[in-house]
Amino acid sequence: MAGPINKIKVAIASDFLLSFSKIPRKQQARVMGFVTKFRSNPSLSGINYEKIMNSKDKNMRSVRIDNTYRGIVLKPEKGNVYVLLWVGHHDKAYKWAENKSYRIHPETGSLQVIEIEEAAKEKPISHDTKKALFDNIRDRHLLKLGLPKLQIPLIRSLETVEELDQISSQIPQEAYESLFFLAEGFSLEEVLQEIESTEKIAAVDTDDFSSALENPDSRRRFYIVEDDLELAAILNEPLEKWRIFLHPSQQKLVERNWNGPVRVLGGAGTGKTVAAMHRAKWLVRNKFAKDKDRILFTTFTRNLAADIQENLSKICTKDMMRRIEVVNLDRWVSRFLNKNGYDYTIDYGNRTRSLWNKALDLVPADLDFDLSFYREEWTRVIQPQAITSFEEYIKASRVGRGTRLSRKIRKLVWTVFEEYRILLNEEGLREGADAMRDARLLLREKQQNLSYRSIIVDEAQDMGVQAFKLIRQIVPQETKNDIFIVGDAHQRIYKHRVVLGQCGIKIIGRGRKLRINYRTTEETQKWAVGLLKNIKVDDLDGGNDDQKGYKSLLHGSLPKIKSFTTFQEEIDYITQYLQQMNKDKIQIKEICLVARTNNFITQYKSAIEDKGFETYLIKRTEAEDQNSPGLRLATMHRVKGLEFDRVIIAGVNQGVVPFESSSIQTYDPVIKQEAEVHERALLYVAATRAKKEIIVTSFGVPSEFLLT
Repeated sequence: MAGPINKIKVAIASDFLLSFSKIPRKQQARVMGFVTKFRSNPSLSGINYEKIMNSKDKNMRSVRIDNTYRGIVLKPEKGNVYVLLWVGHHDKAYKWAENKSYRIHPETGSLQVIEIEEAAKEKPISHDTKKALFDNIRDRHLLKLGLPKLQIPLIRSLETVEELDQISSQIPQEAYESLFFLAEGFSLEEVLQEIESTEKIAAVDTDDFSSALENPDSRRRFYIVEDDLELAAILNEPLEKWRIFLHPSQQKLVERNWNGPVRVLGGAGTGKTVAAMHRAKWLVRNKFAKDKDRILFTTFTRNLAADIQENLSKICTKDMMRRIEVVNLDRWVSRFLNKNGYDYTIDYGNRTRSLWNKALDLVPADLDFDLSFYREEWTRVIQPQAITSFEEYIKASRVGRGTRLSRKIRKLVWTVFEEYRILLNEEGLREGADAMRDARLLLREKQQNLSYRSIIVDEAQDMGVQAFKLIRQIVPQETKNDIFIVGDAHQRIYKHRVVLGQCGIKIIGRGRKLRINYRTTEETQKWAVGLLKNIKVDDLDGGNDDQKGYKSLLHGSLPKIKSFTTFQEEIDYITQYLQQMNKDKIQIKEICLVARTNNFITQYKSAIEDKGFETYLIKRTEAEDQNSPGLRLATMHRVKGLEFDRVIIAGVNQGVVPFESSSIQTYDPVIKQEAEVHERALLYVAATRAKKEIIVTSFGVPSEFLLT
C-alpha cells in the first residue's frame, strides 16, 4: 500500500501523450477520466496493477481502462512514484511493454528507456582497415555521456555517422546527441561541458526514481504533474509537447540566475522561442513574483507578438500573464511616446516616401551616385547612429559601405539628408528608428521607472541598432536576469547587422547556442541549410556564427522540387497533392502554402478555391485560429515563427525568388550580395516551417536558388 497521498509523485511520459493522441476521439474521454482518477490517488483499490508477462522490467504494470484499452505504468517498489508510460489497445499495449526497460543511469542519474532486445544485438566488428567511429573514446567517458553500459559494445562496432543515425532510436537521446557531436568533430571536453548540469549531481541512487524524475535529461521525457487542471490542459492538446518537455540545453538557459544579458543563438527548429517563453514563465514564478513586477516580452512584428501571446497563455496562469506584457517593439514605442505627449506621427513609409523623393531633388549634379546610394546611406549609417547634424556625419563610421567619401563629398551628400529632416519636421513625422531614439532619450531624461524587471527579445536578428539601445535603456542595467535575447542571423529577413556590445548590451561569457532541431526533419534541414552554403553569418555581437553540430533528430522524405511550364500545371499538381492528402485522411489545415508576395498568395488562393478546396489566410496582425478549417496560405514573411506538418512553397520562379527590387538592382555589390542573402534567408525560413514534408514548386523559369 502506498504511503500518504501528499508524498505521491505522479509523472507522465512523452510516449504516453503520443500514444494517447492516436486513440480515437470518442475513446479519449474514458482515458482522460481514468487518468484524472489515477492522478488524484494512484493507490486506489479500484486501480488494479497487473504484472506484464514476458516484460523485461519488473517495475512495469498494466492497468485496465475499459474492455479494450490498457495503460502501462511504471510502479517502482521503492518510493511513491507512478509514471504513466503508454496507452492503447490491450494487445498493442502488452507488445509495446515487452522489451522496454526503465533504468536510472549510474553516472548521469537520468531515467532512461532502453530497448532490451535491440541493445543486446551487436553488429559484428569489421576486420578491414576502416577505423571504428569512437575508438579514441574510453568506456568510462561513454558512460559519462549517458550511454547505458550494456550498449557500449554496440557503439564500439560503429564505423560511420550513418551507422550511428541508423541506431539512434535504440539508445537514449542524450547519448545519441553527445556521440553525434563527437562524430562532428567536437572534442570530448567540449561535449562534456555542453551537457554539464548547472547543479552538481550527487552520488546516484539507481533505485531512487523520485530523484531521477527531477534530472534535466529525465525531464525531456517525463513531466511531473502538479494538479488536475494542468493535467486536463495537457491531455486536451497532447501533441504540443513543447509546452511541457524541455531539452536539457533549454532548461539550462531557462532556469538560471544570470548576472547580465544573455544571447541565445540556434538554427531554425531548435526551440529558441520556446525557451524564451519558458524563461518568461520561470522568471514571473521564481524571481519576479511581486504583484508590481513585470516582464516585457518583445519581438519584431505584430503577428509574431500575437502568436507568442497565444502560446504563452497555454503555459502560464492568468496571474502570470497579467505580469508579462507581450508586444512588438514598434507598438510599445508608439504607446510610450503617445502616453508622454509625443508631438510627432510615426510613419513606416506611407507618408515619408513622398518626402524622401522630394529630398532627392537636391542630389548634387556633379555626383554620379545611383539614387539607391542615398537610401542605403540613410538606413545603414545615418539612422543606426542617430545622426542629426553634419558634424556628427563627418565623424560617423561607415564600416561595410562600399564607397569611401571625402569630407567634401560628405558635405554634398548631407544636403539630401538635411532636407529630408526638414521635411519630416514640417510634416510632424518620424521614422520608426527616430521614434525609438526619441523614446530612449525621453527615458534617460526623465529616468522613469517602468517597473520592468526583465526584457525577453525574440527574433533578435531582425532588430536594428536603435531598437537594442532602447531595450538597454528600458530595464535597469544593474538588475540580474535583465535581458534574454534569442535569434539566428541565418533567418535575418528585415534589418542589418547589429553588434550588441556597441548598443550597451554586454554578453561576454553569456553567449549560448542551441543545436538540436526537433521540429524539422534532417532531410528538410539539410536542403534548407544548403541554401545558405558558403555564406558568412554573424553572431549578433561582432563575431561569426556557423551551423556546426546543427542536427535534427527526425527523419522523413526528401524535399520534392517540381518545375512546371505554366501556372495552371503547377496548380494542377498542388491540387492533386491535396486530393491525395484527403484520401490519406490528413487534415488540409495542417498544410501551409507559402509564396513570396501577397499578390502571389491572392492568385493561389483563387485558383485553389476554384478547385473546390477551402483556404484560410494567415493574417499579418493576428494569431492563427488553429480550429478554422482550410489550406493555410501565408507569405514568406508572415510564416516566420509558425510551423506546420507540411509546407508547399509555390511560385519559386526567376524574378520572384529572389524578388526583383531596387535593393537587388543596387549599384553597390556589397549591398546586392546582402540583399540576395536576405532572399535566401526568406526561402530558408519558409522551408524550415515544415515538420514532416516540404514541396517546392515553380512555373516558367525556376529560381536560380533551386539550381545551385
